[in-house]
Amino acid sequence: MNNYYNLLRILLKRIGVVFIIYQICRIAFIIFNRSYFPNVTTSVFWGGIIYDLSAISFINLFFIVLHLVPGNFKYRKNYQKRLKIAFFVVNLIFIATNFIDFEYYKFTGRRSSFGLITAKGMENEIGGLIPIFFLKYWYLPIAFLLLSIFIWKSLSNPKLVTTIERISRKELLQQTGILVLALLVGLLFARGGISDKPIRIVDAINYSTIGNTAAVLNTPYCILKTIKDKEALVDPKFYTEDELNTIFNPVVITNPNESQTDKNLVIIILESFGDENIHLGYSPFLDSLMTKSYYFKNGFANGRVSIDAVPSTMSSIPSLMNTPLISSGYSLNEVYGLPKILKKHGYHTSFFHGAFNGSQNFDQYCKVAGFEQYFGKNEYVGEDSFDGTWGVFDEEFLSFFCDKVSTFKTPFFTSIFTISSHIPFTIPEKYQGKFPKGTTEIHESIGYTDYALKQFFRKAKRQDWYKNTLFVFTADHTSSSGKGKYLTNVGKFKIPIFFFDPSNPELVGVSAKNFQQIDILPSVLDYLKIKDTFISFGKPYTSDKDFVVSYVDNLYNCISGDYYLAFDGKKSVGLYNFKQDVFLKNNLLEQEKSRRNEMEKFIKAYIQSFNRRVIENDLTVQ
Repeated sequence: MNNYYNLLRILLKRIGVVFIIYQICRIAFIIFNRSYFPNVTTSVFWGGIIYDLSAISFINLFFIVLHLVPGNFKYRKNYQKRLKIAFFVVNLIFIATNFIDFEYYKFTGRRSSFGLITAKGMENEIGGLIPIFFLKYWYLPIAFLLLSIFIWKSLSNPKLVTTIERISRKELLQQTGILVLALLVGLLFARGGISDKPIRIVDAINYSTIGNTAAVLNTPYCILKTIKDKEALVDPKFYTEDELNTIFNPVVITNPNESQTDKNLVIIILESFGDENIHLGYSPFLDSLMTKSYYFKNGFANGRVSIDAVPSTMSSIPSLMNTPLISSGYSLNEVYGLPKILKKHGYHTSFFHGAFNGSQNFDQYCKVAGFEQYFGKNEYVGEDSFDGTWGVFDEEFLSFFCDKVSTFKTPFFTSIFTISSHIPFTIPEKYQGKFPKGTTEIHESIGYTDYALKQFFRKAKRQDWYKNTLFVFTADHTSSSGKGKYLTNVGKFKIPIFFFDPSNPELVGVSAKNFQQIDILPSVLDYLKIKDTFISFGKPYTSDKDFVVSYVDNLYNCISGDYYLAFDGKKSVGLYNFKQDVFLKNNLLEQEKSRRNEMEKFIKAYIQSFNRRVIENDLTVQ
């Protein structure tokens, strides 16, 4: 049994090494993102141990068997050599995902899921992005290499007796008992303890304050939990169907008294133009245009990444899952959004994105959403303007966009998604030094895209369709450069949204209403006097409702009026007056129980309606 006990000791040592590395990764994650975690307490680390043991146990259950299965074959040198290599490689791959989130968290505001880490929809860009990320964050691969060497040297080889005797029946029973016990302990750790149900991502809130749950979690655990994204949504059944519809009903009926306007519609989605990047002098054209527009100063995104913005804006579907809708198992659900609605009412529909075709699955979603035409890098016609990473520079692609739109039969609905203000924030060589560098690395590219939009509007003004067009501007999400109030679960979603109609001087002003991307669809149909019935999780800008809903860091965020409620899927964990308390320090959960109950009732109905309809593919009115 000496050999067997030696293997047991070496297994425990190897798992112990991996456990220590997970603790190092958590500390490094907090240090790299320290501005996001100002109030880390010891409970974060105690909770983190539970999630680390869960991930480590799940990943290594098979290695427990390979180390401890009865039989003399385990003591052969070749077997042990291969076992060590396999243990090292598998665990190293998962540890690497923690390293990715040291910097990636700044962009997404949450630990990476399976859908994000596999970069589904980014196949064309990934080859160009990897070397750029390696150059930009060169210290991460170096640190990872050094850590890999340390791990390999720490995984000692077992000291086995060369003379191997036949296993007796008693020893066989002992070894089998140890294996079974080890597996039971591993399964216990994997499920997170002896509680009634296995731990979930959302349970991290039990060990931290709002906004700190990512510090409790680890990326391998989040990836493992989201591999089968079809299982991510469940119907919580808070209410009966009749009760549900009295609290929140997403079926919207527009029945205008006036006839359809037949105005053209252009929706411009601006890459990373978060609220933190405007009104600072880097976007003079847009700042000026806002003064001639109807501007929602309390505008919010419904997601944290670009891939969330398209379904939110085009189909009024928020991002309330750990996996973006476009890359989830629900991506082929039937939707009845702006493309299908406006096509039904006589509009030509198209979508433009200057990146590689297939980027972020936009082209696939455009087919599902009902756009008649998709124009990506492959369809671009013009001077060579490849930015070296993503696609065509904004100035040239916006010019191509204008030329193409001018050939469409009116009325038309078209949308363009800019790309140049995305990492690595490349601008054309001819404009080097033209735009202010600013205080963060994105500001120069913000200035370039703002200039490109100015050139587009100069050209568009000369087109016949221009004056009979409603322009809608929205950012896709905030950028990673936000600080202060932009690090809260309210500020993380703050973006500029505004409507500009060159023929309507009355569509001017500043609205204090809480307005979100999913409100664009019903608002546009209201403005264009479109008569129809559809599903919308938002509300028109003329409505007296004032809610905003988002999801990040495993919390549902509900805004109503001046208040923000954090809901973990079962209970409310925070209530704040976010307009007075911008840093969300004064939790009013116990002081304002009636408001808490009212907002909790709404968000429960909202979640139930969203989950049920997405699960059952019921996003259209039959």
